Amino acid sequence: MIAYWVPHGSTYAADIDNVIILVGVIVGAWLIATEGIFFWLLWKFKAKPGKKAEYLEGHEKHVKKWISNSHMLVLVCDVFILVAAIKVWVNVKQELPEPDATVRIMAQQWAWSFQHPGPDGEIDTDDDIHTVEELHLEVGKVYHYKLEALDVMHSFSVPVFRLKQDAVPGRTITGWFEPTLEGTFDIQCAEMCGIGHGLMPARAIISSPAAHAAWQAEHASTFASN
Repeated sequence: MIAYWVPHGSTYAADIDNVIILVGVIVGAWLIATEGIFFWLLWKFKAKPGKKAEYLEGHEKHVKKWISNSHMLVLVCDVFILVAAIKVWVNVKQELPEPDATVRIMAQQWAWSFQHPGPDGEIDTDDDIHTVEELHLEVGKVYHYKLEALDVMHSFSVPVFRLKQDAVPGRTITGWFEPTLEGTFDIQCAEMCGIGHGLMPARAIISSPAAHAAWQAEHASTFASN
């Protein structure tokens, strides 16, 4: 359902959507049940001619069961949500797979800049490719990213990946993603970072292996000629 509006663009995007849908289904079911019981109680205990209202302090077992039983059921539902969420969290945030390539992402007021590996496949070498507001990736390749903030806190957000990671000044944060969809997709800053926050977009350009290799060769040769 979520993918209808924002497609799945990474290997873990569907897993994150499933957690969101699970939360929505459980909360929605409780909403319907709660409102149904609420209106039933309004009807059942509405004022009746000649019948005096009864005052209850809430200690009575037959009254408390409406709270305690529902509370226990909510806790059971919470267990299902926690298990699903922790499983996804560990996969996305804790267990980094071996990378095919690494990119460096730098946030600053108010732009994104990216450092890509050149044809040698390594960053921090002479043929690195530097871009502003364009992150070039190869579909089906596992990437590690090194995320840095040069001034204030930012947040690297790629909705199609279902990825959002804060960038903290003075820290290099390592994460991963594996693009599964070719195309051009939005990158956003999801942290209020100053007056130009809303003017800090970028694009993730995901290409086939052949197209990405051609882009690398073109920009590496341009760098060498300079």
